[in-house]
Amino acid sequence: MKGYFITFEGIEGAGKSTQSVMLHNHLLQNNKKVVLTREPGGTKTGKKIREILLSHTEEIFPPLAELFLYEADRSIHINNLIKPKLKEGFYVICDRFTDSTLAYQGYARGLDINKVKEMNSIATEGIKPDITFLIDIPVEEGLKRISKEREKDRIENEELHFHRKIREGFLKIAEEEKNRIVVLDGTEKPEVIFQKIVEILKNRNII
Repeated sequence: MKGYFITFEGIEGAGKSTQSVMLHNHLLQNNKKVVLTREPGGTKTGKKIREILLSHTEEIFPPLAELFLYEADRSIHINNLIKPKLKEGFYVICDRFTDSTLAYQGYARGLDINKVKEMNSIATEGIKPDITFLIDIPVEEGLKRISKEREKDRIENEELHFHRKIREGFLKIAEEEKNRIVVLDGTEKPEVIFQKIVEILKNRNII
């Protein structure tokens, strides 16, 4: 049986993690082989990389250093979890993947878009999601949500214009990859969004 790779993307506070968990639980209840993971931090080593990336630091943290760390995390993730599970016929649900790197390090940090794409391609070894759900909400709404939940990490703590560039980047990527990326309104109730996700997956014969 073929495995399916489903990714969720969005700005901070969009609700992608909520939808990832809801889909994971739904597939489990329907006796599907499924694993829920995330980037960065989907492996033991990845968790250490995630801590480096998201911790506040007084040191200069160049965008290129960020990119290399995300791609290192991704290479480990691909080889230790994503690729093996897909071969075993699992549904692999991932909270963030290459589109986040392109939006954050490319469009928001200003690194060369083609170079980021090339790095993504090297790290993923050609593995691409079967479908990606981009949960889209206004930046102010997303940041308001996370400020209520917890203390912001290093990335979340960036200026408003940085987060606006991320959203713009995601929407550009979605426009370029309409067949793979489905944009959903993140201001709707989680249950409403989830029903749409299930319907889309059924229509595409993924579930």
